[in-house]
Amino acid sequence: MKKRTILFLLALTMGFTQFLSAQQKTNNKKLDAMIVQGMKDWKVPGLAAIVVKDGEVVFQNTYGVKNLKTKKPVDENTLFNMASTTKAVVAIAMGMLVDDGKVNWDDKVIDHLPYFKLSDAYSTANARVKDLFTHNLGIGNADALWTLDSLSTKETIRRFQFANKEYPLRGGFTYQNIMYAVAGEVIAAVSGKSWNEFVQERIFKPLEMTRTQAIASNIFKAGNYVTPYLDDPEDGMVEVDYGFSDQIGPAGMICSTAHDISNYLTFLVNEGVYKSDTLIRPKTFKTLFEPHSFLGSTGTYPTNDLTKPNWNTYGLGWFQQDYKGHKLDFHTGSLFGLVAIAGVMHDKNLAVYVFANLDHAELRHAILYKAMDLYAFEDNNRDWHTEVLNLYQGFKEEQATKAKKKLEEQVKGTQASLPLAEYVGAYYNDMLGTGTVSVIDSKLQINFNDFINYNMEHWHFDTFITNKDPRFYEELEVRFELNNSGKASNFNIMGEVFTKND
Repeated sequence: MKKRTILFLLALTMGFTQFLSAQQKTNNKKLDAMIVQGMKDWKVPGLAAIVVKDGEVVFQNTYGVKNLKTKKPVDENTLFNMASTTKAVVAIAMGMLVDDGKVNWDDKVIDHLPYFKLSDAYSTANARVKDLFTHNLGIGNADALWTLDSLSTKETIRRFQFANKEYPLRGGFTYQNIMYAVAGEVIAAVSGKSWNEFVQERIFKPLEMTRTQAIASNIFKAGNYVTPYLDDPEDGMVEVDYGFSDQIGPAGMICSTAHDISNYLTFLVNEGVYKSDTLIRPKTFKTLFEPHSFLGSTGTYPTNDLTKPNWNTYGLGWFQQDYKGHKLDFHTGSLFGLVAIAGVMHDKNLAVYVFANLDHAELRHAILYKAMDLYAFEDNNRDWHTEVLNLYQGFKEEQATKAKKKLEEQVKGTQASLPLAEYVGAYYNDMLGTGTVSVIDSKLQINFNDFINYNMEHWHFDTFITNKDPRFYEELEVRFELNNSGKASNFNIMGEVFTKND
């Protein structure tokens, strides 16, 4: 009797396994079909998608090409950029040091980095290690620090002290990349190793992420990497420059592959365990995914219009919201023609990741939610691709309307107040360095910190428009102002003022 029961249970188990396998194949087919159609509609050159369920890789596919000229296909070892999904990896690294007893989340930053300084003395003195991960220090965004210069990490952090305070410490939410660079320096200070060496040793190596690069510029030596692209309304599909800024590496410069990310997702689904090896303690792992900042209506994603969450929070390197009554931790990554998205639903033992080499390829959101529906809820009712495509098409139309309005606002027939030579000179900003204006071939040119050049065309009055940036392919407005003597005294770009050195 006992033997028959065992055989019966074994048969049931085998049948259930076959059912799961059949269901998995059905889910995979549906997700694959949506991705194939989505890539056509979004014109995505190359993409990789990974799904891990119950500790197993259930979906790992690559699509398209690394480069539109060579037509070489993306494979499981092709390097993409993790962009801001890097932030979660750095938070894990800090958690490991908490486990080691070398740092505490509530330690003051200045106790580990005496040179750390913000524009607000109280925030400087009281900023905690945990605050470096939660975007609520009260200081304004300063991404121009790394888009207009190639400073060292320490000099970038030093210059950040000139970013203005916008609200009290922990009194709001302003997405802040520079603080993750600070976190990387704290990791170095307490571990005795650079942040990239630390994550290589403590995360990449045990997770067998053999192709993953913590220094983005290393991909050129490693080989088998994607080319970044942007779909411009005027020029169509254009190849953009790599915008790797390793001085803020912990904020978004790790590069990885579909194969390596599958191991990372397995580690996340297993709550810090990989192949029976506990890399981070359960209590510390849980801390990473606890809500630490409350967003309200600030800093949320446009897809909220579709998912309609009841709450939005931020953990340590993760955005968070409710989806179908369950907590979803997720994060996008965007860096000059390269995008990513990561999502984890812990109570469903499910994790999803997407890479693509097209700027603002928001198909990533559709893949995330479609995978959540299929593998967590066995739900195929929503056409996520069409919904997300229509949502972002609406934004494109809004942008086109704004661009048209800007053209209409241009005052025709005006000319600059001064001869071009009168604008020439070095202009200085405490945070962003030097912008040097010169005249080349009868046109103004501006050079920032011997790092990037822009040619400028006259727009109207004393406002000029730059050529499209080779990384994010946007034109920037440069507005000169004159002093009481009628001489050029400063210019404004991206909301920052550069003052002329007399």
